[in-house]
Amino acid sequence: MSHLILLLSLFLAPAFADGGSEKSTQNLCSNDVSHKRQKRDWIWNQMHIKEEIDTPLPHHVGKITSSVRNNNAKYIIKGEYVDTIFRVDHHTGDVYALERLDREKKAEYELTALIIDSTNNRSLERPSRFIIKVYDINDNAPVFVQKVFNGSVPEMSPVGTSVTKVTAVDADDPTVSGHAMVTYQVTTGGEYFTIDDSG
Repeated sequence: MSHLILLLSLFLAPAFADGGSEKSTQNLCSNDVSHKRQKRDWIWNQMHIKEEIDTPLPHHVGKITSSVRNNNAKYIIKGEYVDTIFRVDHHTGDVYALERLDREKKAEYELTALIIDSTNNRSLERPSRFIIKVYDINDNAPVFVQKVFNGSVPEMSPVGTSVTKVTAVDADDPTVSGHAMVTYQVTTGGEYFTIDDSG
């Protein structure tokens, strides 16, 4: 009897295994189908450009590209700054800046990418918005927030008595290490007064 049960289990095991494999094959097929049915979409990395680049214009910013395969595909960008500050190569999708950018004037630009069929101007892909970020360079000196800071101290005050507080600001990007950091120094009167990093 035990031999019969063993034989029966040996015969049934491949059948169950085949059923599982058939099910997994069906799942794989359905996954392949769903993968093939996925909508095409825009593909690119986030665009950025350093400010005040001192090389001949135009400056290459990045590349918009779509998975669409069409010999008549034409890339277009739209937005407030198109053809004045930015342009795109209609065939390659390369985006260029037509002037040197200043992050302190504008830190990022929002544009829209399109790809059309050049023979009939029909869209081949949904429009997609993208942002060009301007990376900061340390190109601004700190400035005092007012021309004169008045201070006073009673005579015979102990060493370390606060006299006044001064404040300077830097227009560079504070998120970039060291670019907007302000330090202070007493240039005359250092024998009587000192100043710390808080002003």
